[in-house]
Amino acid sequence: MQRIEELVEFLKSHQLTLATAESCTSGLIAARLAEVPGCGGVFERGYVVYAPEAKNDLLGVSFETIDQYGLTSEPVAREMALGALRRSRSNMVIADTGAAEADNELDGMVCFACAMMLDGRERVISETIRFEGSRNEVREAAARYALLHIPEYFDALVRT
Repeated sequence: MQRIEELVEFLKSHQLTLATAESCTSGLIAARLAEVPGCGGVFERGYVVYAPEAKNDLLGVSFETIDQYGLTSEPVAREMALGALRRSRSNMVIADTGAAEADNELDGMVCFACAMMLDGRERVISETIRFEGSRNEVREAAARYALLHIPEYFDALVRT
């Protein structure tokens, strides 16, 4: 998939409604999706959760997970995705957490998770990608990556 407009058609054709749970991208995933005419039929809500307390309060991410794995981790992204799935009416969630700029090895690292309810069971997958560029270039690239990879996440979740 090359264009976000194609994603809206993909979501419609699979009867998917999307929620977002964003940390690193601070709402850019939701904003980029909202730029597409007709997205209202497939986009339900977005959570922006920067602070650990917000991740816990709004999405139920455990402080133990944050302490054990760190904010920039797949376990945190997975709990964000599952928390948004449980708290929304959406049947698919895309989540991210990461470090758009850091003075260490986490610089440009973004962890993504995608969760769905399939056959009455929660399913979630995750991955970590490193992006190059300035803080805002990383955030933009991560938002675009998240949206354009939803069909791949969907296929992987359906196969599990």
